[in-house]
Amino acid sequence: MLGVCERAASEGLPIYLYGSTPVVLGRLVAALRQRFPSLLVAGSEPSKFRRTSSDEKRELVDRIRASGAAIVFVGLGCPRQEVFAYEYREALGIPTLAVGAAFDYLAGVLREPHPLVRRAGLEWLHRLILEPRRLWKRYAVLNPRFLLGLGLQLAGLSRPQAGRGEPPVDELLYG
Repeated sequence: MLGVCERAASEGLPIYLYGSTPVVLGRLVAALRQRFPSLLVAGSEPSKFRRTSSDEKRELVDRIRASGAAIVFVGLGCPRQEVFAYEYREALGIPTLAVGAAFDYLAGVLREPHPLVRRAGLEWLHRLILEPRRLWKRYAVLNPRFLLGLGLQLAGLSRPQAGRGEPPVDELLYG
């Protein structure tokens, strides 16, 4: 996220921040402006932390497009942010990047892991230790399910069909 923000600042490309809470967004905007004084933040909006109606989705798209943003950063947590980026890709028509815990790290809400932890690929363990109640299911249930599906595909025992329609968004977000 920092690399993209640096480039956006140098090229005068406005960004939009979507997700998290008003407090985190306020701290994030301040931190980004301090780090990149020429960065244009076209807007920011916290998550509603609930399902949004089709009218609310259209209004959000209208707000983001009207802001003049060239890039949208989404910090909703996995898999919500990935689903958001997929679901809004055509309506927004601009790069929409799911950035994981970057909002919390850059806002100073979560302590970043040591660079050695990151290089070792253990950032997930660092986050699990910091937020066990929130993340245990992701790591204990969803990740093994993903790895099983990947293994079945690699072994030739499963072949997902491309173009089977839209993903089950509600199940991914709220199931």
